[in-house]
Amino acid sequence: MKLGQYRSMRDFAKTPEPAGTDQPAGEDHGSRFVVQEHHATALHWDVRFERDGVLVSWAVPKGLPPDPRENHLAVHTEDHPMEYLEFDGDIPEAEYGGGRVQLWDTGTYVTEKWEDREVVVVLDGRRVRGRYAFIRTRGRDWLVHRMDPPQDPDRRLMPPGLRPAAHRAGRVPRQPERYAFEPVFGGLRVVVSSSGGRITVTDESGGNVTERFPELSALGRALGATEVALDGEIVGDPAALARRATLRSDSARRRAARDTPLAFVAADVLWLEGHPTDALPFAERRRLLEDLALTGPAWQTTPSHRGEGRALLAASREHGLAGVLARPLDRPGPATFVPSERGDSR
Repeated sequence: MKLGQYRSMRDFAKTPEPAGTDQPAGEDHGSRFVVQEHHATALHWDVRFERDGVLVSWAVPKGLPPDPRENHLAVHTEDHPMEYLEFDGDIPEAEYGGGRVQLWDTGTYVTEKWEDREVVVVLDGRRVRGRYAFIRTRGRDWLVHRMDPPQDPDRRLMPPGLRPAAHRAGRVPRQPERYAFEPVFGGLRVVVSSSGGRITVTDESGGNVTERFPELSALGRALGATEVALDGEIVGDPAALARRATLRSDSARRRAARDTPLAFVAADVLWLEGHPTDALPFAERRRLLEDLALTGPAWQTTPSHRGEGRALLAASREHGLAGVLARPLDRPGPATFVPSERGDSR
């Protein structure tokens, strides 16, 4: 029975997943597929194809690649029942695959090749369209490759090592109504990049400091399939922040994250879904940032105030913050940093 392995791995008295019914083999041309975002122990996307009465399945840790210049790992898993085409729900944490399962894409596909070591399909989904090849590399490990150009013809690969944007020092602008003002907390300036639910944290020197901040890994899970690079600060107790650079083991970093957690405050979007954003005026970049709804246990969006530079600077001084940033709303360009210790804020 094709569903024997699937059923042996689950207790259907505890999990809401369908037990499934055995079905006869059917036509595979124009068959259905589903992609489910699975927030299990590790975030991944399950890609399932209707074939011969079951859903042939792969777990893809970073999702289907949108660009033919990058391949993603795909792990072949047990066949699932046809009823899983519509499954969306929470699997209890103690059960196999425990976590949230969300429908991410559905559609139909056409088979161009289906062999033991290679599968080539053309997807026609709500989100994903195009030719993909699944190629077996070793055991259950396969790679998935997009054979067509990106759906977005202007899409580019996000460059590694994006650094925080440069700021110039200055005073509160003379026409504050044309600017957005935000507090500067005086933390560690970083760029947090997320792709396929995995984050990379880069400091001002271009160094990869991801391992220092295990509490931020959940931000990648929250962003899911969104590819984005966020400019901001990591803030918290200054001594705890400085100590993170001295810790050498993962266990020590995890203890520090539990005992003295830090937080990432996102202030700007540098890259989004295959496109740099530096040519956009800040008002539009701010809208993109707010659309991401970045609120979580170790991350948030920095407050932004239009035309209230002097009042915010006074509040920053009162609370011992580093200063404020003035960002021109109607054009791209560098922000102006106004430090709190400056006596003249004109």
